[in-house]
Amino acid sequence: MCGIVGYVGPKQAQDVVIDGLRRLEYRGYDSAGIALVADSALAVSKKAGKLANLEKAIAEQPLPPSHTGVGHTRWATHGAPNDVNAHPHVGHLHGSPDSPGAGRVALVHNGIIENFAELRSRLEADDITLVSETDTEVAAQLLELQLQSGLDLTVAMQRVCQQLEGAFTLVAVDALDPERVVAARRNSPLVVGLGEGENFLGSDVAAFIEHTRDALELGQDQVVTITRSGVEVTDFYGVPQEGRHYHVDWDLSSAEKEGHDWFMRKEIFEQPRAVADSLLGRRTATGQLQLDEMRLSDQELRDIDKIIIIAAGTSFYAGMVAKYAIEHWTRIPVEVELSSEFRYRDPILDYSTLVVAISQSGETADTLQAIRHARTQRSKVLAICNTNGSTIPRESDAVIYTHAGPEIGVASTKGFLTQLVACYLLALYLAQVKGTRFGDEITEVVTQLEAIPAQIESVLDGADSVYALARSHASARSVLFLGRHAGYPVALEGALKLKEIAYLHAEGFAAGELKHGPIALIEPGIPVFCVVPPQGRDQLHDKMLSGIQEVRARGARTICLAEEGDERIEPYADHLIRLPRVPVLLQPLVAVVPLQLFACELASLLGHDVDQPRNLAKSVTVE
Repeated sequence: MCGIVGYVGPKQAQDVVIDGLRRLEYRGYDSAGIALVADSALAVSKKAGKLANLEKAIAEQPLPPSHTGVGHTRWATHGAPNDVNAHPHVGHLHGSPDSPGAGRVALVHNGIIENFAELRSRLEADDITLVSETDTEVAAQLLELQLQSGLDLTVAMQRVCQQLEGAFTLVAVDALDPERVVAARRNSPLVVGLGEGENFLGSDVAAFIEHTRDALELGQDQVVTITRSGVEVTDFYGVPQEGRHYHVDWDLSSAEKEGHDWFMRKEIFEQPRAVADSLLGRRTATGQLQLDEMRLSDQELRDIDKIIIIAAGTSFYAGMVAKYAIEHWTRIPVEVELSSEFRYRDPILDYSTLVVAISQSGETADTLQAIRHARTQRSKVLAICNTNGSTIPRESDAVIYTHAGPEIGVASTKGFLTQLVACYLLALYLAQVKGTRFGDEITEVVTQLEAIPAQIESVLDGADSVYALARSHASARSVLFLGRHAGYPVALEGALKLKEIAYLHAEGFAAGELKHGPIALIEPGIPVFCVVPPQGRDQLHDKMLSGIQEVRARGARTICLAEEGDERIEPYADHLIRLPRVPVLLQPLVAVVPLQLFACELASLLGHDVDQPRNLAKSVTVE
């Protein structure tokens, strides 16, 4: 989820691009870069870290005047966040890759190119030297090859896109074609800003909203060419296409949030895309699962006889779901520990223990100290993380990156769902290595996972009814959540969201524990969210219905989340939220979404700062 800006027009491109990047820095802040076309050459500057580092570099070494340029703020996926991996990437072919103006093309990229390893091998076989660790540079070199063969930039982009697999936005300039910027998109955001004698490109409208509010929305698998005088759109094979014109009536703050009032709400609605991105590139051409940086051999994984998951907060609840999945699919015993407690109980660890550390930022102090302790005991460590190049992945033996992109809201939403996806992938990968599931069984689950984005979208389509529910509970002072099996961590996460942003007393319980104490909290009118398991799984559904009847008999107002077609729940639900039909282990991916929407709306109604709740920080970097 990187920030991208492109410009052609009478203004100084550097000013337009840098201003646009400043408004998009929330989309990526690992590095920033700019490429301008001036005097039939490229002028490129890029620096690791925040945009201020790039601005300082340009102040020290000014770029030439130019009216055409592209820029990028990066959220790292392939390759560490450093100067070399920063965008733009420049074509060089057989020339010197160290010279910033060595080639004709400069390219920026958002997304993941799934087949980059195969394409990289092909380029290297032709003696083309690649200097970065990124998938982006592969696309830049392929585009350079097409230009050198005599094609113009538009046709060259079409030809390159025909070779790429995955989700991507590509934006490029050609040093010998200074009046043109060309871009392409597949399952990754890109919008055109329409001006008078100038045109813009951006990963969202915040990139150009100070210059124009007229925009063109592109469809899938389209290539767009902007010049001063116009915009042309084709598909990847050159067939002319039509974009959808619209007028942006948001202010700048809303534009950054794509029209939403809060980043958290925007991020809730980004979850279908985030889950899809988390699943990109996970299967080889033969259908085998592959993970990001699996530096543990198959034999080392086969030797694992115990797994300990360590995490904090929302990540801890993702770990609880992982326990159900890993034990079910691999038969390896799993413990789930709070990172802050792990070291202090003298845990039993050895070389056959795999410690799985879940951390969105990769800098969580408790979790970092826990994995360091595990390594002193010769245990293997695998990190599940959203931040490429952060400390926890660097100090781990293997990494699964969640590819959620930046999450600005302190209360995690898409971070949680993508951690769940990573946990499922880990469980399936271990099942593949250990042979505890057949290949067709693993393929079936992966196929079910790949259907989840559309199912989350269907839940989001019902957001208005959840908002109405929140309005009807604006005076509530206590809310309870019940769940069983994989629904229990969902109940805990739903309660945490209300605590974090609505500042309400909220508790999540395993429904079977009601009679062991929590049922004393039930009083007339208290809202109780009930995560109902899918029908047909052992006796889970029946047991959950019993718990719902127990609280309802004592005056609770039951809000039941149940799958479509479940008619048995209807007599016991004061309010019913329908969920798509999914397997019980995958239900957390859809069941948590209404709880996020409810918490966000209720906190808004109560007048709280949803994105920055009191007393909380996004990353806890002290013990």
